[in-house]
Amino acid sequence: MASSIRQMKINFKRMKSLIKRQFPQNFILRNPFLGSLLIAAFCFIFVALYQPLRTHASGEFKYTETMAIYMVFVALGIWAIMGILKQFNYFREEQKWNLTKEILLILFVLTGIGIIIYFAAFLIEPPANRWNFATFFDSMFNAILIGIVPLSFFTLINIGYLKPETIHIASDKKQPADKEAQKITIESQLKKESLEFYPSAFLYAESDGNYVVFYLLKENKVVKHTIRNSISAIEEQVASVPELFRSHRAFIVNLKKIVAKRGNSSGYQLKLSGINSEIPVSRKKAPTFKKLIEKHKG
Repeated sequence: MASSIRQMKINFKRMKSLIKRQFPQNFILRNPFLGSLLIAAFCFIFVALYQPLRTHASGEFKYTETMAIYMVFVALGIWAIMGILKQFNYFREEQKWNLTKEILLILFVLTGIGIIIYFAAFLIEPPANRWNFATFFDSMFNAILIGIVPLSFFTLINIGYLKPETIHIASDKKQPADKEAQKITIESQLKKESLEFYPSAFLYAESDGNYVVFYLLKENKVVKHTIRNSISAIEEQVASVPELFRSHRAFIVNLKKIVAKRGNSSGYQLKLSGINSEIPVSRKKAPTFKKLIEKHKG
């Protein structure tokens, strides 16, 4: 019994960690107009071919015409929903997108589609007593069954982002040992402050307001050093070291310290040796990162 409870706790922690991981932002939120058209087009083709869920023509229109009118309302509705959601920081910040937000987005859109279909029917269908919960929930049910497929598609194409890929970095025999290598000197905006380290000791650096926090490996322990400067200024100071890469507006990472990555062209999350947190690679930097990491792979 105790072992079962312990396993349940482990599974719960894994699930909690999974849904909080960074995830590519949904296509329809990044491209509201095109995304709404694609979803409406898929739904129209589906209902036109299969006529599911007792869908039928209205009194004045043929079946395909009726469905086309509904889909116009659906497309406009999704586009409006995306515009509203993007007004909230919770849904607007792409770099903080995760699986929880992805699921919430799908639920919001499906609910919106159901409401739109319900009220659109007052304009499209013949006069009838539609002000009842049975008709409303029927519209919601139809929206979920038909809309879940195209909406989930944009999530499923990114699901591989959650699976980490182990990276083997080739050892460079031509790389000088620390005793032979030249130390990197980091200058601070404060005249009496500076930092020196060998390239092999550098794990990553992270911007923190007016400061940059360096994570260095010393005697097999990770130590932190804070320097007053901008991440862009630091990037210029380490430009001569090819393995140090500006992966994100707030991060510089040592490519030779990466042990695993997950993600795709929409962005990556990197796992470094000795570091629990993950380092992001932005969408803008992803193509360059992909080329550089291939050169360092073993």
